[in-house]
Amino acid sequence: MTQTIAPRVRTLVLLLLAACGLLLTTAGPASAHAALTGSDPQQGVVVDKAPDQVSLTFSEKVALSSDSLRVLDPKGKAVQQGKPSEVSGTTYAVKLHSGLPDGTYTVTYQVVSADSHPVAGAFTFSIGAPSTTSVSVSGETAGGGVVGWLYGFGRYMSYAGFIVLVGGAAFVLGCWQRGAGVRPMQRLVVGGWLTLTAATLLLLLLRGSYTSSGKVGDIFDLDLLGNVLQTKSGAALVSRLLLLAAAALFISVLFGAYDKREDEEKRDLTFGLAIGGTVVAAGLAASWAMAEHASVGLQTGIAMPVDVLHLLAVAGWLGGLTALLVALYRSEVPVESAAVRRFSQVAFGSVVALVATGVYQSWRQLGSWSAFTGTRYGQLLLVKIGLVALLVGIAFISRRWTGQLADTVVQRGKRAQQKERVPDKERVAANASGSGSGSGSGKSKGAGGSKRAAQLARQQAAMDTARQKRTRDADPNRFGLRRSVLAEAGVAVVLLAVTTVLTQTEPGRTEEDAKAATAASSSSSAGSGAVTLDMPFDTGGTDGKGVVTVDFDPARVGGNEMHLYVQRSNGRAFDIPEVKVALTLEAKKIGPLAVTPDRIATGHWSASNVQIPMAGDWKVAVTVRTSDIDQTTVSKNAQIG
Repeated sequence: MTQTIAPRVRTLVLLLLAACGLLLTTAGPASAHAALTGSDPQQGVVVDKAPDQVSLTFSEKVALSSDSLRVLDPKGKAVQQGKPSEVSGTTYAVKLHSGLPDGTYTVTYQVVSADSHPVAGAFTFSIGAPSTTSVSVSGETAGGGVVGWLYGFGRYMSYAGFIVLVGGAAFVLGCWQRGAGVRPMQRLVVGGWLTLTAATLLLLLLRGSYTSSGKVGDIFDLDLLGNVLQTKSGAALVSRLLLLAAAALFISVLFGAYDKREDEEKRDLTFGLAIGGTVVAAGLAASWAMAEHASVGLQTGIAMPVDVLHLLAVAGWLGGLTALLVALYRSEVPVESAAVRRFSQVAFGSVVALVATGVYQSWRQLGSWSAFTGTRYGQLLLVKIGLVALLVGIAFISRRWTGQLADTVVQRGKRAQQKERVPDKERVAANASGSGSGSGSGKSKGAGGSKRAAQLARQQAAMDTARQKRTRDADPNRFGLRRSVLAEAGVAVVLLAVTTVLTQTEPGRTEEDAKAATAASSSSSAGSGAVTLDMPFDTGGTDGKGVVTVDFDPARVGGNEMHLYVQRSNGRAFDIPEVKVALTLEAKKIGPLAVTPDRIATGHWSASNVQIPMAGDWKVAVTVRTSDIDQTTVSKNAQIG
């Protein structure tokens, strides 16, 4: 069994890297957690005269830099003046130069939302009349590229380091105190500390470029680093580094003075380490809660402590699971069944806390059942819930093995070793005394005998260790526990990767609120959100009278849905062979623009993506044909855009 340790550990590492790479590379740019809900001028609109400023409204407060809002003319030249400023609440504006000529202008924005994630985008509006523009808005994204990938990887490693550090230390202190003297356990916890420290430093360096230019060359820009230190996210990362210094002291005591104490002396020190370790672990968890999802939105006073408890529960479960895996596979000291049972109780409590806090977080971030399937955050959350359910199922199997686990085999092995050691020790002593007295003179021979005795002692220790491993591995329950814990760890690796991507995804509640606000804004810009025209007609033939109704939605510049209904005078649907529509903006000498709708049903015609090039008082002319020779054209004006 011990010969398969290295391949299985390598497999677990490869699984970790594969899951991390797959999820992080498919995540794309970090989704913004603040959404643009309105602007003035609005997207795609044509205004008669140049505005004095451009204002943008977001779903939450954002952080601005000197070039967060830019306005570019058709040639790509910036026409804004001064720095952007907050107008009121979540609305921000930038002044424009006076006397701007007619044409299409591009507005670009790149800001940082209150929960630390960058958001970027662009839209156009026109002055006087639309024109061609050399500005491309397709590449306006934030948090992407190499820097975005590195930042996502740093977040993953920081979560992994925190879980291993906190969960591993808690496992040693609360479940298996003998583990304080086991070298693999020491390496695990110290490795978690090093991983979290390195990842935090990496995030601090990447932060400036991640939220601004996205260029690799700006990673070591000291000016950007100085700006980061003044933000909430920068303060959280610095606080994390300070707490890691305290964690280093905790680790040195746990694996130093604590391990050397006698059992009775350990009691007081255990209590002190437990209190100090809990404070440090909660502080580390708070460094995430104070700067991300929990710090904005609904009930932040409740959400932040809940987020801290959620992270501690994850660390207690998954970090302890990792420590148990290392203890079962790498430790020469056998793990007592009592220690495994204690961890089983801790894991059960962690799962209960995880479920309770997770339900609250899901409600807070989603807000509706439809967001589970209608938003990317909800879809990722469903994946996470499935992985947690799978992990709980495997953990139930582990609990069964734990209940059957016994130390009788190991104890029998120890007794057998003690019996075998007696003749071995006598043989070593005889060899040592014979080597020391056989010559009767000469210190060199005595020294050689001592070396021989030491060599025999090392050989005997190696034999004892090998015998102990064989005896330990002979327990089928312990073998089953190893397999189930290894499976748990594999699922936990993927779960951690999904969680990392989830923290970078726009919450479902925010996404749906932004959609609703955008729809309301579009509706207000076009009055009722649609234009309805009723036009009576009479083709002159037999049964040629009726009413044609034309609907334009949303009745603004750009694409529109057009529905046309033809009814008789009594209100019933009128089955006619043909209908045509023409649009004319006489003030600008545009048109007529012909529209040929498709027949949907009796008396119902429709056309999608009807393009209105600019706002104005448009003449809508409808030609109705009721027979082969009877037709007429009626018209009515409508304000569109």
